[in-house]
Amino acid sequence: MPAFDFLIIGSGAAGLSTALGVARLGSVGILSKDQAAISASDWAQGGMAAVMDFTQDSIAMHIEDTLGAGAGLCHPAAVSRIIRAGPAAAQQLINWGVPFDQQAHGKWHLTREGGHRVRRVLHRADTTGHAIESTLLAQLRQHPEISLMENHFVTDLWLQDGSCQGAWVLGNGSSMPELWTARAVILASGGAGQLYLHTSNPLVATGDGLALAYRAGAEIANLEFIQFHPTTLYDPDNTPFLLSEALRGEGALLRLPDGRTFLEQYDARAELAPRDIVARAIDAEMKKNQLAYVTLDISAQPSERVRQHFPAIYAHCLEHGHDLTREPIPVVPAAHYTCGGIVVDQSGRSTVPGLFAAGEVSSTGLHGANRLASNSLLECVVGAASIVEALEGLAQLPEKPDGNFHSCPPSTAHDRIIRKDPIETLRHDIQKLMWQSGGIIRNDRDMEQAIDRLESMRTQIGDVSGVSRAYQELRNMRQNAEILLRSALFRRESRGCHYNNDHPDTHNNPQDMISQRDQEQPYARPISAADADATNARQHP
Repeated sequence: MPAFDFLIIGSGAAGLSTALGVARLGSVGILSKDQAAISASDWAQGGMAAVMDFTQDSIAMHIEDTLGAGAGLCHPAAVSRIIRAGPAAAQQLINWGVPFDQQAHGKWHLTREGGHRVRRVLHRADTTGHAIESTLLAQLRQHPEISLMENHFVTDLWLQDGSCQGAWVLGNGSSMPELWTARAVILASGGAGQLYLHTSNPLVATGDGLALAYRAGAEIANLEFIQFHPTTLYDPDNTPFLLSEALRGEGALLRLPDGRTFLEQYDARAELAPRDIVARAIDAEMKKNQLAYVTLDISAQPSERVRQHFPAIYAHCLEHGHDLTREPIPVVPAAHYTCGGIVVDQSGRSTVPGLFAAGEVSSTGLHGANRLASNSLLECVVGAASIVEALEGLAQLPEKPDGNFHSCPPSTAHDRIIRKDPIETLRHDIQKLMWQSGGIIRNDRDMEQAIDRLESMRTQIGDVSGVSRAYQELRNMRQNAEILLRSALFRRESRGCHYNNDHPDTHNNPQDMISQRDQEQPYARPISAADADATNARQHP
């Protein structure tokens, strides 16, 4: 039975940053269900938002832009804390060796994205996530206190005396999970973009950490807020490819196929409006004009500048028959980011003792109803640092499990395994169902019918801890889809990236929608109370 001081689930920017931080406190096991480099972090193009030029920018402006994008659902105290930690988080990445682009005179080259009033996004051309991921992985592989296990899937968390003290782990090729124990468990497993038929996320983004935490009894907040990125390359025969919002920040315009622009009809900020507004505008124009796509046009900008700033995007588009520097290219929205997640406090603690969360899987209060572009990598690094600080500040780390425990994983009976449909078919059915019922524009009737279908799938799929990674992903996807739709149905308003045709108005009193295993329905919690609790906890730890 493997045992560590700290067990980290996920190998994106949040997991790697946490591992490098807590390694000075004890032994670290980090689990990746696939190859460690395969993560949404690695695919991130735009960059990391942080105030690095105080002559043109300020912490106050970054806070205001974040609150504006979050559509009233951000927790102001959490936003302030995380944004203020931005410069230090950026410096930590720089110290680890991340090669952000610089200008000729040595200043950082900052770009701008939708929702930002100024240039404040650190980047490495258009492959910033890969630069961060590869740098941190190189650091991690050299660390003597860190053990990285690839192709290991966590099927369930292990609770002893009400505290999370480990996880059941399905090794490569195994059909029966093994118990791995730890003093603290950190979920950093990313979002749930694969719930949708069209997504910019890698295949691993099935929301496993959300499902694990929910089954363990943790609170999940606002899972209905799925951010749809406005621009992925329209290429029906291939995997969707993200076209960074930084393209619009550098002058790209969205057009209808006949060349007309349209965003100015929806928002005065036009191409620099937040993502939820842009995605809904594209969706509306596609439906109104019966279009398969709209176009993104940066051909008016100097071609050499475009090639230098967006080399990977340029090369990918060229490979698929589109010259970014000469012509408009076809684009469609796709599911991109999970704004809600596991409720955590200012130290990354979930509502289950011993269980922490960082990055996209967590709900810190930063993103609210719609994430501001490039705040995600910031949240990963700051969230990791917060967990490290909390664990380092303990007078004594939690005791190691004593060994007197039940050694069988939950739900290991194999009599309810799928009998008729292959796993791949059911996975595709969930994705189609979510795209149609839980997509950019929603309504009560479709969501109610989708919930009924997901409930019937529960019996069909079963609830088993072993079998295979593919089965476990399906199990988690079905569970997450139901949580998301129930929360969306319960929210009788439209806000941020959740838009319901039956409830188009926004309530005056913003509320988090909390889902928990032992609660039959989600329940609302006012933002003011949640924010006050977080502020009080910081002042009186």
